Amino acid sequence: MSTKKLSSKRWWYIMPIVFITYSLAYLDRANFSFASAAGINEDLGIPKGMSSLLGALFFLGYFFFQIPGAIYAERRSVKRLIFWCLILWGGCATLTGLVSNIPMLVGIRFMLGVVEAAVMPAMLIYISNWFTKSERSRANTFLILGNPVTVLWMSIVSGYLIHAYGWREMFIIEGIPAVIWAFCWWVLVHDKPSQAKWLNDDEKEALQAQLAKEQEGIKAVRNYGEAFRSRNVIILCGQYFAWSIGVYGFVLWLPSILRSGSQMGMVEAGWLSAVPYLAATIAMILVSWASDKMQNRKLFVWPLLLIGALAFLGSYLVGSDNFWLSYTLLVIAGAAMYAPYGPFFAIIPEMLPRNVAGGAMALINSMGALGSFFGAWFVGYLNGSTGSPAASYIFMGAALLVSVFLTLIVKPAQNQTA
Repeated sequence: MSTKKLSSKRWWYIMPIVFITYSLAYLDRANFSFASAAGINEDLGIPKGMSSLLGALFFLGYFFFQIPGAIYAERRSVKRLIFWCLILWGGCATLTGLVSNIPMLVGIRFMLGVVEAAVMPAMLIYISNWFTKSERSRANTFLILGNPVTVLWMSIVSGYLIHAYGWREMFIIEGIPAVIWAFCWWVLVHDKPSQAKWLNDDEKEALQAQLAKEQEGIKAVRNYGEAFRSRNVIILCGQYFAWSIGVYGFVLWLPSILRSGSQMGMVEAGWLSAVPYLAATIAMILVSWASDKMQNRKLFVWPLLLIGALAFLGSYLVGSDNFWLSYTLLVIAGAAMYAPYGPFFAIIPEMLPRNVAGGAMALINSMGALGSFFGAWFVGYLNGSTGSPAASYIFMGAALLVSVFLTLIVKPAQNQTA
């Protein structure tokens, strides 16, 4: 049996499942940005301040339920957890199209965050059960590619759906696929290699042996409390908080920023909103490949975040009078913010043992959710109160500079003393 043959089997079987699942999760959280640009605020009588809070409310629910979900996935079953999450978030997304008042929308947005909370850490745990250290950055990238690739096609499809039908129909139509996919997931997925019928015994044993060997070089950590108090985990929590401010301020408000910067319809805004995610997809693939090749995670995180920060600040300096130059800088910012995800999420499993790595990733991701909440809310607030995206560019750029500094002070894995 060759490792190459084994790798090929796993990549071709697991990655499409992982990609589709996270794509559907991202579809049902990010399409709210198009409803905001298409008139949901006017139709439901939502004040400007409340609009930015509603856009961010998803992340509050997301924040509170990350760690419990990750612990369940680590100790019980990723398969069972994601199955129920798919059904529930698809239902919540569809119900968004039926809301008639603000309290209903508040409740649904919060619940959507709750049921999607466990998805990211559970999927990272799933990947760590199937892929070795030399593959993990690329595997994580295929998962997280569900983010920019989904926004890429969603930006175009949502623009057309809203143009043809309206924002309500967009939510209803885009929520249904998650429920259908839940049953495909249940049939296709196995928690561990030992359960897979599509691997032979030699392939299972070789993979399990390699994963076990990688754990031997990692210092033992007794429990989650000890892991959560480790220096690197604390720093990475702050880093991901600041990074997520930039990412989700960008994702949730880009269509509105484009429409305010240039008088255009939803279809045009949809096409222009898609371009940064196309650039991000290409950048993520290249960066994850280089990270696995060189086995240097930090080197493929902080320089890209620095480029993103400078692009945001450059877009501010250029101003809305130079729309196309400002837009080009936003494309660069979007690509640079997304590119480091694969290497970033490969850091923790290489620093902490399997018994606590999933919980640590959930803690870091929950802080990212808190940063996402704050970024989405505050960017919306700045746009509404100033009538211009200029202040938002400074805010998101400054947040990314903080994340650059925090990345630089993380100790390399071999020096980790959790």
